[in-house]
Amino acid sequence: MTVFLFILLHNIVPIFLVIALGFLIGRKLEINIATLSKINFYIYVPVFAFVNLYETKMSMELILVVAFTLVLLLFNGFTGFLAGTFFKKKDKKITSAFQNSVMFYNTGNIGVPLITLVFGQGRYMINGESPFLELALMAQIMVLVTQNLTTNSIGYYNAAKATMSWKEALLRIVRMPTIYTIPAAFLLKLLPVDLTESFFWPALEYIKEGLISIALVTLGVQLSRTKVNLADGKVYLCAFLRLLLAPAFAVVLIYAFGFSGVVAQVMMISAGLPTAVNAALIAVEYDNHPDFTSQTVITSTALSAVTLTITIYLANVLFPVI
Repeated sequence: MTVFLFILLHNIVPIFLVIALGFLIGRKLEINIATLSKINFYIYVPVFAFVNLYETKMSMELILVVAFTLVLLLFNGFTGFLAGTFFKKKDKKITSAFQNSVMFYNTGNIGVPLITLVFGQGRYMINGESPFLELALMAQIMVLVTQNLTTNSIGYYNAAKATMSWKEALLRIVRMPTIYTIPAAFLLKLLPVDLTESFFWPALEYIKEGLISIALVTLGVQLSRTKVNLADGKVYLCAFLRLLLAPAFAVVLIYAFGFSGVVAQVMMISAGLPTAVNAALIAVEYDNHPDFTSQTVITSTALSAVTLTITIYLANVLFPVI
């Protein structure tokens, strides 16, 4: 019980406090959520990814994380398809809404802050330092990038199969700044110059450090615009698939891929994150059950306070680091 309380109070509650702050601000002030999202998308996420990729040595294990994330995506898409088919007789478009809500999870707004808290304090601190945080964040960034690419291609196409071609989906991917920061980081690592010693590097560090707070505040503002409906059973089914079934299958994949320790824990924890806000934004844009998808985002986010506590605990038990 003590371990559960520690995880809840030190890993989960701090995240939800900042989300709650964003929620309150979103209710009280006229904040443009589109502007906040663009700041995250075009500045904080790509700079965060660039700095971490540049400063960290890549390994085959981290490359396998991409393959792991894609296989998990296929499994989530299949379970979402089955769940959506069950309700298809009443509404033909519900299947794609289910798939997107299960496939795409909040790797940025919640994933990065959560991994930072889990591996940056408590039992993972050694002599006042966090030796596992760098690897944990790199693994999470690989998941984040993979999820961003698939959300902005498969997610959009899935929500608007009748109105959008693969060419349009490809154009959306090309507009993503993160896909350029990744090769840029690897190419610049080959130069005989250490960019961390340059005059502009502190500016990148400032932006990197700001991602966690602005991402959580943005999520809170987004959730403040969502209407709550506790009577829709489809929402809870979707939340079950996203929060419980996905991390359970992730355990099977972790053993299959041979992950252990830090990377194994990150993969399991990340697999249990709530539905991505982008899934709701896609649903709104293409009028593909926006109310259902928004409900799934807010419900899965609320329930994740409990389920993620359990997932983090089990990840520690199944894949010990220390």
